Amino acid sequence: MGAPIFHGIGASTGEAEGAVRIVRSHADSSRFQDGDVLVTKITDPTMVAMMGRAAAIICDIGSITSHPSIVSREMGIPCVVNTQVATTTLRDGQRVRVNGSTGEVYLI
Repeated sequence: MGAPIFHGIGASTGEAEGAVRIVRSHADSSRFQDGDVLVTKITDPTMVAMMGRAAAIICDIGSITSHPSIVSREMGIPCVVNTQVATTTLRDGQRVRVNGSTGEVYLI
C-alpha cells in the first residue's frame, strides 16, 4: 500500500477498512450502514449507535481522552482523531483503511 493520505492520533488500536460515511449529526444515521467508516468532526453521545456499527472512526479533532477515543476503545473499534482534514478530504463511498495504532489513513 502507498503512503497514507493523512494521519492523526491513533486513539484505539487495530486496523479496519470500509466505505467512508461523512456524518454531520445523528440525523445522518439513516444513511449509515454496518461496516461503514464513520468520519466526522467529533463524535457525541447521539452517535454511539452508529459508532457501534462502524468498522472504524476518523475525526477532525480530538485527543486520546476525547469522546470518540474512549468509546472506540470500549467497543474495540480502530479510531484516529485530530486529523484536521478528514471531513474535507474524504467523500462518501470512498474506501479507506484505518490504522488506529499509527494514526494513518489510506485510500484503497
